Amino acid sequence: MTDNWGDVLMDYDEVMDRFDPVIGLEVHVELNTASKMWCACSTEFGAPPNSQTCPVCLGLPGSLPVVNGLAVESAIRIGLALNCQVAEWCRFARKNYFYPDMPKDYQVSQYDEPICFDGHVDIEVEGEVFRVEIERVHMEEDAGKLLHVGGSTGRIHGADYSLLDYNRAGVPLMEVVTKPIRGTGAKAPQVGRAYMQFLRDTVRALGVSHARMEQGNLRCDANISLMPKGTDELGTRTETKNVNSLKSVEGALRFEMCRQGEILASGGRIKQETRMWHETGGYTTPGRSKEQAEDYRYFPEPDLVPIAPSREWVEELRATLPEPPAQRLKRLQTAWGFSDRELGDVRAIGALDLVDATVAAGCAPAAARKWWTGELSRRANEASVELEDVGVSPIQVASLQQLVDRGIVNDKLARQVIDGVIAGEGTPDEVVASRRLAVVSDDTALLLAIDAAIEADPGAAAKVRDGKVAAAGALIGAVMRQMKGTADAAKVRQLLLERLA
Repeated sequence: MTDNWGDVLMDYDEVMDRFDPVIGLEVHVELNTASKMWCACSTEFGAPPNSQTCPVCLGLPGSLPVVNGLAVESAIRIGLALNCQVAEWCRFARKNYFYPDMPKDYQVSQYDEPICFDGHVDIEVEGEVFRVEIERVHMEEDAGKLLHVGGSTGRIHGADYSLLDYNRAGVPLMEVVTKPIRGTGAKAPQVGRAYMQFLRDTVRALGVSHARMEQGNLRCDANISLMPKGTDELGTRTETKNVNSLKSVEGALRFEMCRQGEILASGGRIKQETRMWHETGGYTTPGRSKEQAEDYRYFPEPDLVPIAPSREWVEELRATLPEPPAQRLKRLQTAWGFSDRELGDVRAIGALDLVDATVAAGCAPAAARKWWTGELSRRANEASVELEDVGVSPIQVASLQQLVDRGIVNDKLARQVIDGVIAGEGTPDEVVASRRLAVVSDDTALLLAIDAAIEADPGAAAKVRDGKVAAAGALIGAVMRQMKGTADAAKVRQLLLERLA
């Protein structure tokens, strides 16, 4: 088969028969500090272009950077959570390269002296545990943003011109780099995805990043190479850049395995290059060649002093680490009584914290899962927003379910309550009162509606009297429409059958 770019792809099963995959992930974590890495400029997302800049983050002559202390603390906590060693002494370096989104023409990063190194995490996929070794966690600054205008793809190729937004320039980044991950077999793409999910859950639990992949808070460069069966020599790798969803990490790795497998089986060679992932279509295309080692001419950053975290401070930070994600998952699954599939559904949409908060607010776990993975997830998808931005809080979901449990509203009316909450009309109780959505349980009002339905459809009423109870459905539906959904359907059925008995 071929992809949209014309690449011939090998069947995945054949790839696994002939090759062993080796993956490696380089993940950029954007920290959620209020200010940038070297200056006091705001890091708030969505501000007008170039409104959050100063001489420091624009790299103007004479400006001097000062390291963000909270960013250093966050880096150490990330490293500790990944079982890394923390350097007793490290420093920053200048990584020299020219690109329009880097106003200084160099990036302040760490080169041979990262703040954290030699860690590991264990990732479980379908009951099998894989160890992912962490090579390094280092601190650096983000670049600005280029907006390419005029092309059909939003990329520079075919664009008429490009606009520059330096708001993101200087935002604190942590880069987490794994060592080559071997032995994953056919589960390599799933291991890549599971590791990314682990890392996302970890930095969120640490409170150091919003980890919203769609906003670029978490970006993955996915490396993959293939070794012919029976060999131990690493193949030539490709690097798919800036993959920004869990699904895409898995898809990019799988696609590259099939593309590379066909090339190698046909006697060709893999070009060491960056690749671009296309979400629509699910394929990669060439970026830039990395056949020759790039010379960034690293040298120590002269304007920043080295960092020497004391062992006492490191141990103080270790004591602040939250419950490990895997341990928390097992605890919550046991407490909630969820099956693996039910818990997987919650995690797949990033609703674990939302369900947890909803349960803490007094909602039954099953009901909390139902609302977040069902109605609220649907609304978030329709509005193209994150689930936590859908406009309903965990406390409001718990309050809504309490109204259902007390019989004040049914599920259908509850959806109208959600409409009101999202529209800013108040709490669920206030929406029920203002929209008059409470279920009508007064027999007198229901009997009046029932009599009207019987009068309007005497044929259906006659069938019920003759013992054809199924015919009651039409009459019940008429009553519900007349009551605008505020009647209790079970109560209506009971009163209707008594009326026609």
